[in-house]
Amino acid sequence: MPDPFDPDAAYDAFASWAADRGTPLYPAQDESLVAIVSGENVILSTPTGTGKSLVAVAAHATALAQGVRSFYTAPIKALVSEKFFDLVSVFGAENVGMVTGDSSVNADAPIICATAEILANLALRHGAESPVGQVVMDEFHFYAEPDRGWAWQVPLLTLPAAQFVLLSATLGEIDWLAADLSRRTGRETTVITGVDRPVPLSYSYATTPIQETVEELLQTQRAPVYIVHFAQLAAVERAQALASIRVADRAVRDEIAELIGPFRFSTAFGKTLSRLLRLGIGVHHAGMLPKYRRLVERLAQRGLLRVICGTDTLGVGINVPIRTVLLSALTKFDGTRMRQLTAREFHQIAGRAGRAGFDTAGTVVVQAPEHETENLKALAKLGDDPKKRRKFIRKKAPDGFVSWGEPSFEKLIAAPPERLTSQFRVTHAMVLNAIARGGDVVATMRALLEDNHEPRERQREHIRQALAIYRTLRTAGVVEQVTDAVTGQTIIRLTVDLQPNFALNQPLSPFALAVYDLLDENSPTFALDVVSVTEAILDDPRPVLSAQQFVARGEAVSAMKAEGLDYDERMDLLEEVSYPKPLEGLLGEAFATYRGSQPWIGDFDISPKSVVRDMYERAMSFGEYIAFYRLARSEGLVLRYLSDAYRTLRSTVPEEYKSDDLVDLIEWLGELVRQTDSSVLDEWETLLDPAAAAASASGGDLVEPVVPPAPRRVTSNVRAFRILVRNELFRRVALAARGAWEELGELDGASGFGAERWAEAMDDYHDEHDVVGIGPHARSAALLILDEKATPSDVLPGEPSVWRARQIFDDPAGDHDWGITAEIDLAASDEAGTAVVKVLAVDRL
Repeated sequence: MPDPFDPDAAYDAFASWAADRGTPLYPAQDESLVAIVSGENVILSTPTGTGKSLVAVAAHATALAQGVRSFYTAPIKALVSEKFFDLVSVFGAENVGMVTGDSSVNADAPIICATAEILANLALRHGAESPVGQVVMDEFHFYAEPDRGWAWQVPLLTLPAAQFVLLSATLGEIDWLAADLSRRTGRETTVITGVDRPVPLSYSYATTPIQETVEELLQTQRAPVYIVHFAQLAAVERAQALASIRVADRAVRDEIAELIGPFRFSTAFGKTLSRLLRLGIGVHHAGMLPKYRRLVERLAQRGLLRVICGTDTLGVGINVPIRTVLLSALTKFDGTRMRQLTAREFHQIAGRAGRAGFDTAGTVVVQAPEHETENLKALAKLGDDPKKRRKFIRKKAPDGFVSWGEPSFEKLIAAPPERLTSQFRVTHAMVLNAIARGGDVVATMRALLEDNHEPRERQREHIRQALAIYRTLRTAGVVEQVTDAVTGQTIIRLTVDLQPNFALNQPLSPFALAVYDLLDENSPTFALDVVSVTEAILDDPRPVLSAQQFVARGEAVSAMKAEGLDYDERMDLLEEVSYPKPLEGLLGEAFATYRGSQPWIGDFDISPKSVVRDMYERAMSFGEYIAFYRLARSEGLVLRYLSDAYRTLRSTVPEEYKSDDLVDLIEWLGELVRQTDSSVLDEWETLLDPAAAAASASGGDLVEPVVPPAPRRVTSNVRAFRILVRNELFRRVALAARGAWEELGELDGASGFGAERWAEAMDDYHDEHDVVGIGPHARSAALLILDEKATPSDVLPGEPSVWRARQIFDDPAGDHDWGITAEIDLAASDEAGTAVVKVLAVDRL
């Protein structure tokens, strides 16, 4: 493009580029491009499938030609990362960067992909001086999200020099927003709405049982069908119920079986998914492992899955061809109550039906409530006999049912998305950023608090909140108010240095650094204590903590019954039983002290918990941990937590604290995550190396294989593999210590060491020793002897090779004369992704 910037030339260049790649501009895209190169703001609110992503690319191309910095924001890190790789393939690695709080690649690039919170905090810190010339905000309807909507509003309030391009399929009436944008930026704002979908939708209300509805859709060539549920369990149960009908023909089933043959379905849910996929049925929800979701998406993109049962997560980010969306209900539980879908939620979901380039039409079907369907079916059996019909007693809706039916459906179809509702809020971070910016702090805060999108009464509440935060900062001595001796003006300033990224991801990392120094490095639990400090600053994995509390309370009830406590006493004591919280006292006291000197921490809190530590101390694999706590529907969430813990341990813990035991533990955790689903670490580790990221995004074949590549051999990381071996053997020690012969039999029965043999061997041990120790020393490396006859690097595919192991019992006399003799099959371990142990003997040395 010529320099200086020529709008006409910019328009022609981009329109030609789009046409040459087979995506000539739709009228709405063309109108958007004209407005963008003319320097106007754009609000593009058009249906799904109308090419908003191409408009975003046009905006970035225009900014690049003008020499101004462009930010792309999205609501979730996965979409930010996906857009980063997409834009690198268009503009080249040198022109695109990414910042998400825990990932930063080429952060000085002219095009930056970021979460909305990153941009919001940048805008708060620097205001009109922010190095941001253009903002492209995708999924802008998140502006109305209660918890995060502030991050979509703040840039609009604080970046008057920027050009804004706001994109969403469901914005509702937005003339007020256009007028506000124009007032703040001094630019014209073009609003583009009401565009006809390139793939029209038809709507219907089904009163047949849902299985019959699905069969009809399959028979009338309206597959692929995405059946929307509002609970993960319901989606899985529906998929299993549909296994009884013929979804895909033999040729399709054979093709699926061939494609997924080498894929490792490593968890209990994975075995269920494997069976369903081979029938042409997919499952898709946020609780699944990423590798399972990717596999479902890629099979669907190949047109091999005729039915996908999932949740409403398809409304954000899933890019698969769906011809028909079948909603199983028009109500959902929003975390507080059951309620009907809003028009915005309905249109977000319905808009996924019918994809441009795949379909000529899309279908949206809503399934009638089950009691309505059963009543209609029963009435049909009665025929036209008026006497029988008068006596018919209709089945009532279940207790707690929030009423909806065909009138509700018709109303949602006709209703436009609700007007966006402001979710502005005041935090310590906002006040501190405003003060750190310098200048007239009072004027800065007044503009934020009185010229936002909130109603006046809410603005007054925010002003009171800001004053309360300010007083707290003054009392803490980190903010002072002084009078300039020359001008007489009041100056508000910080008395401490504010860390650059204090409001971004892992804001409590500095606190963790301070607490590591309080730990006893000579303690046998030092490594695990470092883990506990780190876990306390991570977001809570709620399903895990709930499951831990349930198990803990069950164990407590059993113990109290054994002690003879009556029911009322048990119930009173049970209220005090929670999930494990290691170092709770130390962390609580340290946090109270730390908060006094670091007031920005007022927006956050620590949360002592034990997930990584619990898994390690129980010597469990990922699959065993999921099974123990019955977390099959949340295994994706558990893995994300473990990967966050691994990344935080690697990047937060200083080298001087990384003892051999801690390095072993970190290596074990990384390998456990990688063997469960390598994708969650592969992308992160690629992003740590910008050159590798660039090569990944711009080089080679961009078509991803249907089956994601297998993780590296588990034996290739020798240090981590030794820990896996140690854990497998210590798990047997712990089970033997409590006489769990049946569980030991399940572990080792297939290799000839069943429950009875274990019991007999341990009887001989107990003739000499009362107990088996399971404390920190019992699981130490000192009590494990490994004979690595063939190192992992020597192992060739198909070559039999084993390690020999002797796990010594920690007996009370300290004789250390009993233990487990075992061999570890390296080839089998590589295939399984974990240490495969065969017990040979439990005996005296």
